[in-house]
Amino acid sequence: MDISIARSFFVDNQLYILSGLFILCLLIQLIYYLGIYSRIIFSPASKSPAISEPVSVIICARNEAENLQQFLPAMLSQQYPAFEVIVVDDGSSDETGDLLRGFMAQYPHLRTTTIREDKKFSHSKKLAITIGIKAARNDIMVFTDADCEPAGNQWLKRIASNFTGEKKIVLGYGGYFSHKELLNKYIRYDTLTIAMQYLSFAISGFPYMGVGRNIAYRKSFFYKTTGFSQHLHILSGDDDLFVNENATKRNTAVEYSHESHTRSNPSRSFHQWRMQKKRHLTTAPLYKSRDKFLLTLEPLSRLFFYILFAVLLCYPETWIFALGAFAFRMAVQLVVIKFAMIRLKENNLLLYSFMFDLFALFINFVLFVSNRISVRNRPWK
Repeated sequence: MDISIARSFFVDNQLYILSGLFILCLLIQLIYYLGIYSRIIFSPASKSPAISEPVSVIICARNEAENLQQFLPAMLSQQYPAFEVIVVDDGSSDETGDLLRGFMAQYPHLRTTTIREDKKFSHSKKLAITIGIKAARNDIMVFTDADCEPAGNQWLKRIASNFTGEKKIVLGYGGYFSHKELLNKYIRYDTLTIAMQYLSFAISGFPYMGVGRNIAYRKSFFYKTTGFSQHLHILSGDDDLFVNENATKRNTAVEYSHESHTRSNPSRSFHQWRMQKKRHLTTAPLYKSRDKFLLTLEPLSRLFFYILFAVLLCYPETWIFALGAFAFRMAVQLVVIKFAMIRLKENNLLLYSFMFDLFALFINFVLFVSNRISVRNRPWK
């Protein structure tokens, strides 16, 4: 009886119910875009005060001779009063060792340490990072990858300048070089939207992740918080899980000035990008419950917004209302994305965001489910 009454109520009021759910999804979307993601637009860029505390830059490399040849000189040529660059050669079988020895003769502030390849023992990137941390002589440590290029010689100064007061962690932006392929545009769009999330949430006082291409924290803080010990069983997580466990509003700073960016080469094939994305998604289930809720609510409300929009278009009483709400949400989204692109110096992505906004829901869901069904032991590089 109760079920039949409920069914009858829904049939009699279905347009009101569907319209109400549609409005609810719209409001959630607006809260995210106007209340959270816009923080990266309106938050003032940090100033760059003079700082003289020495810094250690740590780079882990496995068969990265070509990238080191191209990008390491920019890391070694930063305009900063006192810094060292430590490259951890993680079992490379190419010319990485010879290349680093040549660079060391030219740059006295370059230091290296080597992990010998052992076919009987596999390890994640966390071991290489930990060895780099142990080798670091300075408390401020800045992390990036061998295939990353800093935006200029002020990169290190910009990142390090945030270590004032109680700040122990600094989150930076690591983008990708632009190419003509559609895959490249989607990778850069995906990177942009993820950055809008984690940087804006951090600015709002809820830091939940960072990216290993551009992140920094104090060595003393790493040891005080027991480093990676809580998630050693996960191959990924040297950046986002460490931040998720230890970052707070008080101890975390955000740096997104143009001079502080890094750029790296993106995957050139869908398979390569898919494997990389799946590896990154393995850490999501270990996030704090609050962060999982906030990160799930936005795409979930976006999915139902699209579904309900399509349904309401079929009714003559609601199609104009649905079309107007859809256009309004799209206008807000495009404005926020456009200004975020300016802040993060990304180009030629705005028009593609129409297509990528919906495609991201599908591909992320497929990859996440695939990870939950079968997680294989993937190498970090």
